[in-house]
Order: sequence, then C-alpha cells, then structure tokens
Amino acid sequence: MEKIGGKMSEYHVPVMLKECIEALAIEPSGTYVDVTFGGGGHSKEILKHLGEAGVLVAFDQDVDAQENTIKDDRFVFVDQNFKYLKNNLRAHDLIPVNGILADLGVSSHQFDVPERGFSTRFDADLDMRMDQSSQLTAKHVINTYSEEDLHKIFGIYGEIQNAKSLAKAVVTARLTQSIATIADLKSAIAKLIPKGKENKYLAQVFQALRIEVNQEMEALKEFLLQTVDVLASGGRLVVMSYHSLEDRLVKNFMAKGKFSGTVEKDFFGNEIKPFDLVVKKSITASEDEIKINNRARSARLRIAVKR
Repeated sequence: MEKIGGKMSEYHVPVMLKECIEALAIEPSGTYVDVTFGGGGHSKEILKHLGEAGVLVAFDQDVDAQENTIKDDRFVFVDQNFKYLKNNLRAHDLIPVNGILADLGVSSHQFDVPERGFSTRFDADLDMRMDQSSQLTAKHVINTYSEEDLHKIFGIYGEIQNAKSLAKAVVTARLTQSIATIADLKSAIAKLIPKGKENKYLAQVFQALRIEVNQEMEALKEFLLQTVDVLASGGRLVVMSYHSLEDRLVKNFMAKGKFSGTVEKDFFGNEIKPFDLVVKKSITASEDEIKINNRARSARLRIAVKR
C-alpha cells in the first residue's frame, strides 16, 4: 500500500504501466486525460512526465477513488463517469487534449470491499454499482428482469454457455423468495455451476451483472465517440480492456471509427475514419508481469492516433 493524497490506497498495481505511458507519447506541455483514475497509479506516472505547463484531468465516479486525488496544481479531478468526457473538458476549457488513457478493468480494491457486492468471495447484498447514487443494482436485475433479458445478459456480457438454463433457474428461484444476497444467488444457480470450474463460472455471472448494472457497454461507446471531438490532431487514444466484448468495440472503433460494418470511403475511395492505428494488433503483458500480477493475463492494450 502507498499513500496518495494523504489516503491509504489499496488499489491494484496498474497493468502495463510502462507500455501505457509510452503509448501516450507525452509532451511535457500537453493536456492529458486519465478517464479511469482508480487508485491514481497511471495518473501519478503521467504527472512525472509533464512540465509546469502540462495538465492532467482524471475521471472517476467511484466515491472511494475520490479519496486518492493528487495534490498537484496541474491535476484536475472530475467525479463523473467517462461518458461525460466532452462536457466536462469543455467546462474546464481544456479541448483539445493531446492524449486519453482508459484502463477498463475493475479495480481489485472494489472486489476487496465486501459490501460493494462485486466479489464472489464474500456474502453481501447484490449491489455492484460503481456509482453509489445510481438506482440500478444487481438485486434489481436478478429479481425483476425477464427470463429473456437475463438470458441475453448472461450470454452476451458473461459469455456463459448455459445462459438460457441459468436465466430459467434464476426466474424459478425468485418465485419462492427474493434473491437478495450473493449467497442467495449462488444457492439459486448451484446446480448449473460446472464442477471444478466454480470460480470461473461465478466470475462470468458476476461480470455479466456488473456490466448491466453499470451500463458499461453503452458508456464505453459514448466515451469512444467523444474522443474524436476532444483529441487534437496527432493526439493519442490508449485503451486497455480485459474481456473480448470491450476489446472488440475498441478494436472496431479505432480501425473504422464505428462499432460494426465496414469503413466508409469518399468519392475517390479514400477511407473516412478518425484514427490511424499505431500498432495493428493489441499489446499484451509480458510473462514476467503476469507472474507478478495475474490481472495482466487478460489485458489487451490498443493505441490509435487522431488524424
């Protein structure tokens, strides 16, 4: 643990920190945005590369993350979701910016706070809200969503093979009594959990619920679309994702400027797209880093430069 802004931080070690900083190609007098502040690991490193005229803006809607804010005149903290990127940068008169970094992983700190309901290791209410002022909880999703909607969430967001059976089991169980806690949910779906793969299966179930509760895919799309308007020409977009759904959105957007379909072309056949890829394929963590930090195993880093 280390002190940041006077608070003790129990957040995760930033994944591929060196690679992220290199990807941003930081200019000392530039303006940069860390849209997933968390424990401040990436932000602290960016500040080391900025001169007196440089500016760093950090976004995070998590109340716990706000306790890690950095006392530095060059640092601006915005306590909102990154889907409000453009409006907040405009409010601070900081458009255009030279680089944007997004680390889409959920911090291990959130998993380690039992009452947040993110972890399968503890019993707690089914919550999973990143923004504690939001109304939608995992409990609400589990107890009120239709069997068809639950099937979609488990299948698409959790990539769970028996998603249809899982949705049916949840809907059947809640007929008897409300599924209010993590223990209740585990009990309701116990017969469907593959033997020997309990942890992986439950992680997929929790991932699906977390994505739905926090509307993560919608927020990611909104954020990516806004990067086009706020980045300066030559500015860098650096995004690290941890599961295939996110990575596919990022990959398509960087390559085509859209989330599906083919790249649009002008009358002369030139591609109309906002970014050029800095590296064709995603960057992955080294074996040495994975040994130290298992979270790095699934990380995919992509880099694009604004045209």
